[in-house]
Amino acid sequence: MRGTWASATDWPRPETGSMAANHNMIPHLPEDVIVMKISVVLNLLNEKRHIRDLLDSLVGQEGPMEVVVVDAGSWDGTVEIIRTYIEKYPDIKLYHHPGTRGESTNFGISQCSGDAVSTIGGDCIANPFWLKELRKSLARYDVVAGKTINIGYHAFEDLERVELFHKGVDISYPSASMAWWKKVLDDTGGFDPWFVTAEDIDLNYRAVSRGYTFGYNEDAIVYHRTKGSFRGFLKQAFWNGWGRKQLTMKHGYLWSSYKPQRLLETSKSAWSLVRLMFAVLGYLCCKFYERSPYPVPAGRRPRRFRLVFPGR
Repeated sequence: MRGTWASATDWPRPETGSMAANHNMIPHLPEDVIVMKISVVLNLLNEKRHIRDLLDSLVGQEGPMEVVVVDAGSWDGTVEIIRTYIEKYPDIKLYHHPGTRGESTNFGISQCSGDAVSTIGGDCIANPFWLKELRKSLARYDVVAGKTINIGYHAFEDLERVELFHKGVDISYPSASMAWWKKVLDDTGGFDPWFVTAEDIDLNYRAVSRGYTFGYNEDAIVYHRTKGSFRGFLKQAFWNGWGRKQLTMKHGYLWSSYKPQRLLETSKSAWSLVRLMFAVLGYLCCKFYERSPYPVPAGRRPRRFRLVFPGR
């Protein structure tokens, strides 16, 4: 059933003071009263092959909404296709801002006029009820993750993500299907532009640390195309490993945040083992070649082993 639309000024607001980091001060509304405008931010680079399917899946979503597209420097004709959609759909806005994924996405967030912000990948297709379901869950949670279904080469479809937990919360849901109240992004500072990958995990880590609540809605579905070549698959695995190492360089020792049983369960097939090998390679390369701008938090430094020789 469609909710009753209202403007942002009709929200219940705190009587005094500004909204702080405490999630209890964010206005959580009944599911049958849907009021927030959602800004969908797309960070794109050379998505000519997929952009039509993505935009077609977004223009039919339940509003109020807007689509903020940030092109990071495409040269394959992606921008020209987007402009044809802007002529027909005024709620689509296009900006040009090259940079890392976090930097470009942050720029898109700064251009949003919505009460909440959602993100989706350039190689994805949104289920017709995607925003409706995210909006329902945002009535109860500060951050909401949707369900991502991989489509493409069957061996890649079956690969599962490696979960990472912080304070009992799974923070490894991909930003290909997520939504945040705008206040959460403002309070946490958005995505960290230093990250090559895993910038979404870092953001979720900081949100959980500040006490914001997380929800998961399996009916908020996004279909994600897997890599179309083995080279792309291996490249993605390498940079995912690089990003996981960046997480430890910023937040300290995180191995206790993984569940060993799940690590084994996600490494049963041959392709999962190949993915793991290239991820470890990326992890090690980052360890030796990346320089973190952050000091390691006290008490969370990685354990180091020292060889002790007799007589010394």
